Amino acid sequence: MKFSYLYIFAGTALLSSCSVFNKLYGHYERDNETVEQLTKDVYRDPIAADAPLALTDTTSFGNTPWQEVFTEPQLQSLIKKALDQNVDLQKADITIQQAEIGLKLNKLAYLPQLAFSPSGTVSRVFMDGATSNKVYELPLAASWQADAFGTLYNARKQGELSVLMTNYAKQSIRTSIITGIANMYYGLQLLDEQHRITTANLELWEKDIQTMEAMKEFGMVNSAAIASAKAQVLQIEASLPLIEDNIRQMENSICKLCHETPHAIERGTFTADGFPEEFKVGVPLQMLSNRPDVALAEAKMANCFYGIQAARGAFCPVIKIVGTGEFTNSLGTMIMNPGKMIAAGVASLTQPLFAQGKLRGNLQITKLNAESAELEFSQKLIDAGVEVSNALASYNTACERTSLSEQSLEQLQKAYDDTEFLFHNGNSTSYLELLTAQMNLLNGQLNITNNRYDKVQAVIKIYQALGGGRE
Repeated sequence: MKFSYLYIFAGTALLSSCSVFNKLYGHYERDNETVEQLTKDVYRDPIAADAPLALTDTTSFGNTPWQEVFTEPQLQSLIKKALDQNVDLQKADITIQQAEIGLKLNKLAYLPQLAFSPSGTVSRVFMDGATSNKVYELPLAASWQADAFGTLYNARKQGELSVLMTNYAKQSIRTSIITGIANMYYGLQLLDEQHRITTANLELWEKDIQTMEAMKEFGMVNSAAIASAKAQVLQIEASLPLIEDNIRQMENSICKLCHETPHAIERGTFTADGFPEEFKVGVPLQMLSNRPDVALAEAKMANCFYGIQAARGAFCPVIKIVGTGEFTNSLGTMIMNPGKMIAAGVASLTQPLFAQGKLRGNLQITKLNAESAELEFSQKLIDAGVEVSNALASYNTACERTSLSEQSLEQLQKAYDDTEFLFHNGNSTSYLELLTAQMNLLNGQLNITNNRYDKVQAVIKIYQALGGGRE
């Protein structure tokens, strides 16, 4: 009994001598006060020159399912196909499975290791009479490492974070695919609209040239005017092959995301409708769970937290318990038949004393990694706020430009109609004025289409910046 108390006292003294014992089993908790201070006024008002965005609702546009944001059937079909077939997403799934296997291995480290290595020997002695000895051993050994200083605990926590980080990485890919497909789909519609407008204007130009040639016979228009008009038609017509080439390349890019060979993409006409006029961005703290890059940065910070605990635990002893059981007929020099059972147990404790400064250096490195992770996390929060603010400002600008371009187009259409009427019904307007009115109308039509597309792009950017598209 005296020795039992002695062992307990020695063990207690050893544990208390490890100054970091109370810092080996900590649980990571977010510093919400610091985060709230960092994200305060992180959204900038898209209209006011120097004012934060007033938040009146905790809901966020980023929480809207992508099916409710992108409602066109053809677009939904493309996004679903890309999510099912994209190679990067499939590779992300494999990475998640690998991380999950690693986590299982970390959890299995709590269990003892078993080893079974049977052996047998036959020896024959040729003296006076041939004799033979048969020796057999059936040993079973079990070893178990006691997690007295958080080695296995911190490894398990880091394994759990590895699974989380791979899931966040997959979510980042998923969001990029959804918004990427949407961007290119609406880009195709924009190109289709540009092609339609250009073709329609070419038809008008050709009719005007026919009229000018008829007027030439009566001396109302000279050959120089007709040549200038034909040159203008050729310049406009030269833009069509470029538009068609851009359409083909964008279709091929969509096919690449969908992991398909290049082919034509079915799509509807460009309207830029169906999107909300106002967006609820939610409180900045929601970005921690919504945006995968921010969540990933926080997971890295938590991983460093457990890495520091593991580095501290390396200064403490390693306790192992080994038990063996063996069925054998060999007891030293004596061989007996049948065999006997031998059992033994050993407990070992290894306390690092001098490791050439590696343990202290590793602890310093993990602390520096933690500082770097904290800086990255804070920068990700600011980056998220900047992206949301920029997207809101772009949407507001696109709305204003679209409204103004619509009003401008009305005036350009009126100017062209009046100029064309005067040109065909009198001699008070020159061919140059008609050419100018025609080109202004074409540019106005293309301009309003581009502004509408910018508006759609801004909506997609807002959705992406708020972490939309989550599973």
